[in-house]
Amino acid sequence: MSSPISRPLRLDLAVYVGFAAFALITALASGYRTHSVWGAFATAGYLLAACHTVFLLVTRRASSRWWDSRWTSARLAFALALVAPLAVLLVARLSGGDWADSPAAWAAQPEVWVIERSGLLLLETGTPYVDVFSLGRAPEVNDYTPYGPAMALFGLPRALATQLGIADVGLVQVLTDARLWFLAVAALCVWLSLRLLDKPSVPIAAAQIAVLCPATAMTFAVAAPDLAVIGLLILSLTLAVRAKHVLAGVLLAVVVSAKLTAAPALVVLFVLIVARGGWACAGRFTAAFVGAAAVLHVPALVDPAAFVEHVLAFPAGRGAVPSPAASPLPGHLIAETGPIGHAIALGLLATAAVAIGLWVVVRPPRTGADAALRLAVGLGAAIMLTPATRWGYVVYPLALLGARWCFPQEEGALRRARSTSSSG
Repeated sequence: MSSPISRPLRLDLAVYVGFAAFALITALASGYRTHSVWGAFATAGYLLAACHTVFLLVTRRASSRWWDSRWTSARLAFALALVAPLAVLLVARLSGGDWADSPAAWAAQPEVWVIERSGLLLLETGTPYVDVFSLGRAPEVNDYTPYGPAMALFGLPRALATQLGIADVGLVQVLTDARLWFLAVAALCVWLSLRLLDKPSVPIAAAQIAVLCPATAMTFAVAAPDLAVIGLLILSLTLAVRAKHVLAGVLLAVVVSAKLTAAPALVVLFVLIVARGGWACAGRFTAAFVGAAAVLHVPALVDPAAFVEHVLAFPAGRGAVPSPAASPLPGHLIAETGPIGHAIALGLLATAAVAIGLWVVVRPPRTGADAALRLAVGLGAAIMLTPATRWGYVVYPLALLGARWCFPQEEGALRRARSTSSSG
């Protein structure tokens, strides 16, 4: 019979071996330089974590020494599967490769350069969107900025360096790489959330699902805008459960104004606040959201038609250039069968939205964990069933599932509050 020590270690071993297999396939099969670099380092990192887990299994150690901890395996994976490939790609980007036709030349995914360009456009023209119909040539995929105006803020460091004429300095290029700013915001949001939740104990499984999994690790190294969005989303959820409703509304406005993918969170947080604090609290949250969103979308008013083309038409497959998002997920595969299949995929997506909406309203979330679960399921269903999507977006439900395990003290506080209220 397995000992209490060996059971979680065996699960860790299976997790790291599975992650390593995915990373190895990516390294060998991908035509993207960014993905190949990540896959090579990640394979080594996951295998090293697996080897350390085997050591713990063989020795059956469960001491307080750092090398006898399951977290040591996690740190090894983090260092080699996330930090090392990012560092290599940051340096490699100094040699160029942006805007190259061949993905084999890239040291960052296109979303990095696009967002950096949007920051420069925001400084120079007042809007992060270029009119793709006035370029004097046929528009291309990379002419588009399929993000809300707030995302351009992450491109401002590189834009300011360009304005000052120092963007070509090596150290400046590295420090103004948008990936570092995405990750800095994500890390700050996680740190603030944990402090607001009274520094709960984080289960290692939560770290494996939310941070160490290939979806997060690859995004960390090659692009990272989704990690900033997720971090801001988790912090806005934490603020909501801590009854800081105005701050939660303002921050969620930043999230949605950066990427519309996070829009379902507005419904979930609204219902959560109603369930916990009542309609007045929800009203303050909504007013803060609307006011902040209005301010953040002022740059869109400079050229509303360009905003619609970039942010709404292009992702929906209705722009002048078709969206390249075509991961072989169920919604895309069904839509690819023809017009009827496309209609079926949209019908399934609408059905899932209605079902999850009813779940949120009929069984309203009352804790952070409840809300995180509903968000994870809702975004997961949308990713699976949308006709045009990317597999990398699974980082959203995975990160939220990991985050929901970090709300135990918040739930305990809620139960204590209810008990005090009933006894009083």
